Amino acid sequence: MPFVHPDSLLVVTINGIGLFIEFSYIIVFFIYSDGPKRKKISIFLGVEIILFAILVFVTLTFLHGTKNRSMLVGILAVIMNVAMYASPLTVMRRVISTKSVKFMPFYLSLANFCNGGIWFAYAFLKFDPYILIPNGLGTLSGAIQLILYAKYYKTTNWDDEGKPNEIELQRNADTV
Repeated sequence: MPFVHPDSLLVVTINGIGLFIEFSYIIVFFIYSDGPKRKKISIFLGVEIILFAILVFVTLTFLHGTKNRSMLVGILAVIMNVAMYASPLTVMRRVISTKSVKFMPFYLSLANFCNGGIWFAYAFLKFDPYILIPNGLGTLSGAIQLILYAKYYKTTNWDDEGKPNEIELQRNADTV
């Protein structure tokens, strides 16, 4: 937000759109999920809202000036983004141990790489270390996933349920 970091209109706009899309996904999830799953996600959302409210309160009450506010929010954003980009590490380990990409979706890996790359380029131009560091790591993580996909795609034993159709096979061969 502008009271945290000035000249952040592009970041606020893009993340606002992302927040709207995420709320849409949550609404669809709540419509089609059963009670225990709704309860679990509601608890996570409640905890997240409380933590966000605490962050806003601390930032606006105790930190004066955009430099101090940017540092706190930036460090927390770096931690969260690194955690997000590191989450596929367990799947990458599974791909290496099984020599199979069955459980690592190609398009998710591609989106991870593209998202990290675009934000890395933006942060490099603006030299914003709070965006640069996690998205540089995200670009690296996405590149490693794509390399693993290219390396182990042919050794993957697709069963009937997980077997891609011929169009997906051709698309993946064209993009790799």
